[in-house]
Amino acid sequence: MPNSRLPGFYRKSWQERLALLAERVRLTPEEMEALRLGGLNLESADRMIENVVGLYSLPLGIAVNFLVNGREVLVPMVVEEPSVVAGASFMARLAREGGGFIASTSASEMIGQVQILEVSDLPSARLALLEQRERILAEATAADPLLAQIGGGARDLEVRLVPASPAGPFLVVHLVIDTRDAMGANAVNGACEAIAPTLEEITGGRVLLRTLSNLADRRLARARCSIPSRALSFAGYSGDTVRDRIVEAYAFAAVDPYRAATHNKGILNGVDAVAIATGNDWRAVEAGAHAYAARSGRYTSLSSWGRDAKGNLVGTLEMPLAVATVGGFTRVHPLARLALKILDVQTARELAEVVVSVGLAQNLAALRALATEGIQRGHMTLHARQIALAAGASGDQVERVAAQLVREQAIRLDRAQVILKEFGAARG
Repeated sequence: MPNSRLPGFYRKSWQERLALLAERVRLTPEEMEALRLGGLNLESADRMIENVVGLYSLPLGIAVNFLVNGREVLVPMVVEEPSVVAGASFMARLAREGGGFIASTSASEMIGQVQILEVSDLPSARLALLEQRERILAEATAADPLLAQIGGGARDLEVRLVPASPAGPFLVVHLVIDTRDAMGANAVNGACEAIAPTLEEITGGRVLLRTLSNLADRRLARARCSIPSRALSFAGYSGDTVRDRIVEAYAFAAVDPYRAATHNKGILNGVDAVAIATGNDWRAVEAGAHAYAARSGRYTSLSSWGRDAKGNLVGTLEMPLAVATVGGFTRVHPLARLALKILDVQTARELAEVVVSVGLAQNLAALRALATEGIQRGHMTLHARQIALAAGASGDQVERVAAQLVREQAIRLDRAQVILKEFGAARG
């Protein structure tokens, strides 16, 4: 993989960035054209969802500087919010000072849930199901022969008792399936439906829901980094001061759910952007992340930050991450396929390791800004361009109006409209 350290990448024009990317990852002319045009046409879109009337584009940027498990990675990110790609890239550069990101994943196991109602004796029915565990797992695996051929399939069976609910008592069967490099929703749902008659036969109950759970706590991704204090210093802030303020800012999220929600949203700014770029279900990822953050009964931070014995800033992130490199939209959309090529990942676990590293980098970017100069300075400088565009600026007017908004610290649409009129009057 080519070196992801690209100094001054953000200063280049989009045409220069595209040309450099094409050289680095050997893009074909067709792939370059897909990047320029968005990759998807109306005919393809019409086959994906219902009632199609058009296409909706979002910016695709490349986060640079990432070193994940010793491997150089250029990271495609699809996001509309300013400062996300820049923040992740900058924090990845700082993380390189301590060796980059070290990431790992657990097995690619997803959970399917089957609800069994009208069971006369819950404890006895639970034991009966567990006694038939091997039979049930065999039936579940047989539901998807292709998955079984590549080493996937049902791995475990768990049974929970729900003694009281608005619908009365019932059983919940958790079917654990290794989905390999797929996200696995279709495979899991199919397996749950396949075993439903057998579960009814064994328990004498009535099966209702048979579906995947997006709390993928058997499919975790973890990342950590260690950044020397000296690398954190900037603009009058010592490295030790920045480190300690980041730890203090994290502590707020660790104990307060209102802060934790925004803290975790910052993590997902990075995670979602890579998930979208690679055609993965970012809504499922978000649902699992927030549920995992509340697994103790209290919503808290997904990440943690502290200092080690050498005074380095150390960060860790653990979260459910069901992402895929095969199947569904990941392989249907030309730019999703291209994103995987740029990332140079072959398996879902490799992709998850990159995604969780980007989440940790984005979290650090937000904490560093909040704990020092404030979130507005860097974010709003970039946001000023969007305001200028919304006011009707075009060409070189965009940068001129944005610069004036930043100088006045009045990044508002009404002010941008006035500035644009003043520029027009001066030209006249």
